[in-house]
Amino acid sequence: MEKKLLNLLTAICFISLPFLFKGTKMRENLLILFSKGVVATLVDAYVVGTKRVEYPVRPFPQIFKTNIIYDILFFPILSVIWVKISYNDHFGKILLKSLIFSVPMSIGQWFMEKNTRLFKWNKWSPFHTFASVNFTLFTIRGFVGLLKLFDKFKAKQNVTE
Repeated sequence: MEKKLLNLLTAICFISLPFLFKGTKMRENLLILFSKGVVATLVDAYVVGTKRVEYPVRPFPQIFKTNIIYDILFFPILSVIWVKISYNDHFGKILLKSLIFSVPMSIGQWFMEKNTRLFKWNKWSPFHTFASVNFTLFTIRGFVGLLKLFDKFKAKQNVTE
């Protein structure tokens, strides 16, 4: 059952990619995808390395101790979607919209941990998931904010030349 769930998640992720990367912000969306993949992989490597979480069923278990589908596909795609829906919002709205992702993710992981072999929580809880999802979302959102500032500065420089 777990392998089928991972295959379904992988298929959904790959099917969604073309829809997420059309439009004018392709460069920014790719930066979000890759940077979130790096952040998620680093956080997950720490969490797994400290034995807080285990992934009994995962792709390439002889190579990776983390679940690379979550780290380099699922979470990064969710971050691209989150940045898209919160791109022009003020901090209060961004905070509310982060709950749209972090609360269901926390509940979903709790459910999956109880009913599948995809996760095994040792020193972990839904509150840790909630905090780590929000931490990574806001880290990436801050990165996008810096990109926006850089683009404004660059545009201003081009106007004055």
